[in-house]
Amino acid sequence: MKKMIPPVGYEDLKEIIEKGLYYVDKSLMIRELLDSAGKVTLLTRPRRFGKTLNLSMIRRFFEDERNIHGERIDNRQVFKNLAISRCRESYQKHQQQYPVISLSLKSAKQKKFEDAYAMLKKQISEEFRRHSYVLDGNRISKEEKDSYWRIMERTCGNEEYLDALHFLCKCLNNWHGKKAIILIDEYDVPLENAYMEGFYEEMVAFLRSIFESALKTNNFLEFAVITGCLRISRESIFTGLNNLEIHSVLSHRYDSCFGFTEDEVKAMLHSCGLSEKYPELKAWYDGYCFGSREIYNPWSIVNYVKNAEADSRAFPRPYWSNTSSNDIIRQMIENADEETRSEIERLMEGDTVEKPIHEEITYDEIHSSRDNLWNFLFFTGYLKSCGQRQDDSGLYLQMAIPNNEVRGIYRQSILKWFEHKVADLDRGVLIKALENGDCETAGKFLSEQLMDTISYFDYAENYYHGFLAGLLKGAGNYQVQSDRESGSGRPDLLLKEKKFMGKAMVLEVKIAQRFDEMEAKCEEALTQIKENHYAEPLLADGYRPVLSYGICFFKKGCIVKKGEAITRV
Repeated sequence: MKKMIPPVGYEDLKEIIEKGLYYVDKSLMIRELLDSAGKVTLLTRPRRFGKTLNLSMIRRFFEDERNIHGERIDNRQVFKNLAISRCRESYQKHQQQYPVISLSLKSAKQKKFEDAYAMLKKQISEEFRRHSYVLDGNRISKEEKDSYWRIMERTCGNEEYLDALHFLCKCLNNWHGKKAIILIDEYDVPLENAYMEGFYEEMVAFLRSIFESALKTNNFLEFAVITGCLRISRESIFTGLNNLEIHSVLSHRYDSCFGFTEDEVKAMLHSCGLSEKYPELKAWYDGYCFGSREIYNPWSIVNYVKNAEADSRAFPRPYWSNTSSNDIIRQMIENADEETRSEIERLMEGDTVEKPIHEEITYDEIHSSRDNLWNFLFFTGYLKSCGQRQDDSGLYLQMAIPNNEVRGIYRQSILKWFEHKVADLDRGVLIKALENGDCETAGKFLSEQLMDTISYFDYAENYYHGFLAGLLKGAGNYQVQSDRESGSGRPDLLLKEKKFMGKAMVLEVKIAQRFDEMEAKCEEALTQIKENHYAEPLLADGYRPVLSYGICFFKKGCIVKKGEAITRV
């Protein structure tokens, strides 16, 4: 029977399996985790690449889960048909053997430290409540029960929260007779939010204290797995944690555990009868490289397949983005010097840039250097690795934009930046030059703006058309009309003065492949305006006179030529 692709938002493996939904089997990650025997493992991947679902899988496999009465909840059926169930007994013997503390920090996105702190305390207290069965009986002391109640009911002092995970490990160890596993999801979300909202140091201090207590000096810890987007430097929150094993997108271990491989994508499409969609899906959502694996964006794949199941004519579109990361792209574009603008243009054209890689970073250092920004974009999924080299100064990566979806995010960021830039620009110079037939001034103005702008279409006609329309929109007392049907063709741009019997202008855009073609291309544009009678509908509407301009672009230069002014049909 065909299994339904789960709607976006399913983050619990048990729910997916029990509802018979389609699941891309990542259970061999459990074997890899046991083989590595790491005490504390940090796994970094971009947002929405399956980290939460994988931690759910780890929890369901290892946890000796109990209800509030201390009765065991059997989760073995969840793994009955998964790959881990076919592994040898040395792996199977770990199933349902440990108490597990599972904590998600992704909800700590408040604007004030006090509110974010309160959210984290709420998450901790809810995990205490989930394990409240330990309060029954006499396996923990009265004093420990009192402390447990205070944390669970959120009536304790702040200092008790700093040691809360260590304390919960101790209580669980006393009750189960087994050391606890700690799972922390999206550990860096509170840090990213705190950086954006201005209380970074306070949040760093809080998380550092919790992690040091729970992960460094904890004799009741079996192992811990932490997920996040960035590898925050040890000096920031992992101070003194010498047992930390880190695996980023550059690591070969766990390289196929997050995101979908090509075979997994093809199998999903086949199961849905959508195999013919593979080429366009690959162009839009492929392109990541984790370790040595080619990886697809799982969030976008699932969204796309769900839409294509409902409508076979559905087009690919962008589903994946992170608002704060998009803001950092915009800030980089706004503050870009000439070299950075050139590098962004090369990326938009499908080329690569080479940058030194720094795996350890802190959010408050992102803007301290241009290299840190490039590193942030790489580790958050907005750039991919195309190759690497090592020299005496360190590791260098060849980076590129991974796919059409992410390229669209850059394009939108560039367009928003351009809109803000244009809003602050005195465009009256351009309008006045066009009204007066001053082609030299108009061409100079357009060339100057091009030099200060980031292209995103490889100097194609669409790019120049959008550039010119963006400059003219809202400038002066003119209505700008783009690509209107007129006569036997389509003029590129029309400008119509907002008054009865006002002026109008027809602008036809051409691009040259060589500098010495520019004059001829302008003349070609003017001939096209005349032969296709682009002015006639304007004259019929009462506009007098109708001015015509041929405009030619070559890379970041522009020439403007004026045709005859037309006053009658």
